[in-house]
Amino acid sequence: MKKITLLFCLCVWSARALFAATPTRLLIVVGPTDHPPGTHEVAAGGRLLKHCLENMANVPDVKVDLFYEWPKDAAVRAAASAVVFIGDTFPPNRLPNAAQNLAELGVMMARGCGIVCVHYATGLLGADVKPDGDHPLLHWMGGYFAHKSCQHHVSLAKIFPAATITPSAPHHPVWRGCREFTLNDEPYTNNYLGPANAPLSTRATVLATSLLPPGAPKPEAVSWCIERPDTGRGFAVVMPHFYRNWKLEDLRRYVLNGIVWTAKLEVPATGVLTPLPDLGAFSPASIEPILRAPNAKTAPAKAAPTRQ
Repeated sequence: MKKITLLFCLCVWSARALFAATPTRLLIVVGPTDHPPGTHEVAAGGRLLKHCLENMANVPDVKVDLFYEWPKDAAVRAAASAVVFIGDTFPPNRLPNAAQNLAELGVMMARGCGIVCVHYATGLLGADVKPDGDHPLLHWMGGYFAHKSCQHHVSLAKIFPAATITPSAPHHPVWRGCREFTLNDEPYTNNYLGPANAPLSTRATVLATSLLPPGAPKPEAVSWCIERPDTGRGFAVVMPHFYRNWKLEDLRRYVLNGIVWTAKLEVPATGVLTPLPDLGAFSPASIEPILRAPNAKTAPAKAAPTRQ
């Protein structure tokens, strides 16, 4: 009897050890961009996020698959606890085979996978949405930046020298270890969080606001989240526009907290702890913004390699 009990205990211990050693897998998908160097550094931003997420001092065992195209391997998509998008408008719509991308993403969402969009990846074009503004992203993430080509709603993009980002849900786990902060950036305003008559149970929680514009300020939602009926979570943050702003501790921690929360991991009481990364180590075209000549266009970011 003692041998059976000992064997049972060893099996339980082994199972727990195996489970504890299994890392949480996250997926980052980088879309294209045509912005000038130093702005929308989406490839470098993806690499920076991967580095930070895999080197969190107080959230262990996280591994990140980073793609510069839509991940075609179903096993990679199935393993992800959350998917993070960064690019010029919502990458599944901009990458080849948009309908298939959205269908495969829908399968991920239906099983409770989380979704995060950073800055312009929150954006949808008029051609992406139905006349009433409906799009799966509205339901998966609770809202989006509506491009000027949209007929139902138009969000605004403007750079502000000093936008103060204030908690509107200060007790939410995403704000752990973070304080109100001010930055020179392009926090989108008048973001679309669904029709006014939508049921409260389907509406997003506004996490952060900023009093904008300075001349006629009102609280603008610049970050929000949602907990979906499929058990998945969505998180949106409409910054940073400037790559250099990743050096800001409160902004970086806020974004990392949001990703960790969306993946259904526990956000530490102190927030996610990471050392200040060397922004140049992730091969941006430029850390500081470089103005381009009038009428000049920046070539879209190359999609090689396809995975890291």
